[in-house]
Amino acid sequence: MDNFHFSRPTTLTEATAIAPPPTGALRFIAGGTTLVDLMKLGVETPSLIVDINTLPLDTIEPTPDGGLKIGALVRNSALAQHPTVLHNYAVLSQALLSGASPQLRNMATTGGNLMQRTRCIYFRDTVYACNKRTPGSGCSAIDGHNRTLAILGTSEHCIATNPSDMNVALTALDATVHVQNKGRDRAIPIRNFFLLPGDTPHLEHPLEPGDLITHVTLPPPTPGVQTVYLKLRDRASYEFALSSAAVVLGISDGKIHRAQFAMGGIATRPWRSPEAEHLLQGHAPLRLSSVRQQRRTSRRTSSQRKRLQGRTSKALPRARTHPGN
Repeated sequence: MDNFHFSRPTTLTEATAIAPPPTGALRFIAGGTTLVDLMKLGVETPSLIVDINTLPLDTIEPTPDGGLKIGALVRNSALAQHPTVLHNYAVLSQALLSGASPQLRNMATTGGNLMQRTRCIYFRDTVYACNKRTPGSGCSAIDGHNRTLAILGTSEHCIATNPSDMNVALTALDATVHVQNKGRDRAIPIRNFFLLPGDTPHLEHPLEPGDLITHVTLPPPTPGVQTVYLKLRDRASYEFALSSAAVVLGISDGKIHRAQFAMGGIATRPWRSPEAEHLLQGHAPLRLSSVRQQRRTSRRTSSQRKRLQGRTSKALPRARTHPGN
């Protein structure tokens, strides 16, 4: 086992005042459903772990403008069953309940889910080259077993998928992520929170060393808007998405006046297509020509359309994984 220092601050001020170590990395831990796994695999080797479970970040409360504030330590199970979420943000509840298992949802937190790392088998097995794990080492997935990996937002350096169901719903809902560091607060729109891999796939978020996610805010619900989360996977439960969609639709007088949707399982980050959303507006639901045009528009936004054909399938390397948020 690798040695590391452990800290358990009792206030938010103490937690954000902790200086990142000169060597190694600082990692905050709450439920530990991802971090502990990656430490066991040798993928994560932090030199300082900060337990934040005692901090007052586990509440769900309304915002002054009628939206919702979700603390970073709110457990996935509690968030999915909260009455306000069920009534006003059903897509978020559905996404959470479609992921992981009841045991994992009871441990996993909102902040941890936002920071969840890819389940790419090459990232999780240190035998293989992975630019996300070791920058400059290469990407074994591109010519390897990549059926479950990304076709949108990829680069020649990385095709790893963002695995979270919750993040797809939050993206469709235009959530905002709030972080704090040494008394300085920042609000990051979720559309800017997940970075494309480009030449730096090891950089997944615009967070600075020591940044701590404190809460997430959702905008006020719009009356009459319907939401749903759809998920395609290899088995009915306890499985990551091959493809998923969080859909937010406003319909009046038989026509769509508002369309927001995010796609999961197919991209390096939760994927929005503003062009496709715009095309749906003003049309009647389920109009086939609109659906076909939306599909063509989505494909044009991909810089890796050629990977839709001729994917290779090789023997699965041994890697310990479990599906969860």
